[in-house]
Amino acid sequence: MANARKIPAPEFNTETEPYWKAAGEGRLLIRKCQSCGRLHYYPRSICPHCFGDTLTWQESSGRGTIYSFSVMRRAPVPYAMAYVTLEEGITMLTNIVGCDFDTIRIGQAVKVVFESAEDGMKVPMYTPA
Repeated sequence: MANARKIPAPEFNTETEPYWKAAGEGRLLIRKCQSCGRLHYYPRSICPHCFGDTLTWQESSGRGTIYSFSVMRRAPVPYAMAYVTLEEGITMLTNIVGCDFDTIRIGQAVKVVFESAEDGMKVPMYTPA
């Protein structure tokens, strides 16, 4: 099911360009710190855990579970925001799409899908698995 809400075009820079390019190819990338070995999201050039600057990209499975969510029913086009904890252990803020918002539940299994933003770029979002 396509998302009826217009998705704003994401802003990107040299730090996040590989992330957005992979999203355009239907792949979800996360960062891994080579100093402490921990994964993190949102892509940045410094590890938020140890402040190391030796980072690599790792492809995520794109599978996870809903940690928390809220449905924005007063918006012109209702939408659902959620924190999704990925199989890899990191949590990301995202949107839940392609379902009846009344069926969303904490702990529900979800998988990544890529929706088109206003400028045609692909943005990772999640749908029930």
